[in-house]
Amino acid sequence: MVKIGITGGIGVGKSYVANILEKMGFPVFYSDQVAKELTSSNLKLIDLIKKEFGDDIYSSDNIIDNKRLSSLAFNDNKILKNLNSLIHPFVLNNFNTWCKHQNSKIVFKEAAILFESKSNIDLDRIICISASIKIRVDRIIKRDGRSEDEIMQIISRQMDQKEKEKLSDYVLYNDGKKSIILQLTEILNKLEKVFYYEE
Repeated sequence: MVKIGITGGIGVGKSYVANILEKMGFPVFYSDQVAKELTSSNLKLIDLIKKEFGDDIYSSDNIIDNKRLSSLAFNDNKILKNLNSLIHPFVLNNFNTWCKHQNSKIVFKEAAILFESKSNIDLDRIICISASIKIRVDRIIKRDGRSEDEIMQIISRQMDQKEKEKLSDYVLYNDGKKSIILQLTEILNKLEKVFYYEE
């Protein structure tokens, strides 16, 4: 099984591209979505988060206070790293279990912090989704209703988009200028040649 990562900064359209891959018949693991689910369902992880941030970070029925946690994390890089270091091993374990139940020869793992969490080490190739800052900001304003200043603050705390592109094997531009499906087809053809035709 070939494992391909999908990453990129906030607003580049990672989930949009991942959804297209699913429509093309490929299994996609959504790391951020799984992470959110685990923070409210995995008792071991809940206990670790409570020890790190206090019991009141959760409600009585183990619903995490995402607004407070996001506020803490985005205002302090150390807190963000600590949070990610707690959650990442659980997400990785979940991904490995998920892979065992897939029949496809290629699977995809969508993750915003692929390089930051060192998840790229366990993957065969990485696709970085890219778009201009203006397009990204416009998308997030429409999606989340955040202010431009707030969005730029979030972007400034993430790994630089150009750095992500350099570390990736392929860059897919989600800027409306070139077909996403055409770019994905080109990448998939290259993956086929690397992993299946030239063995």
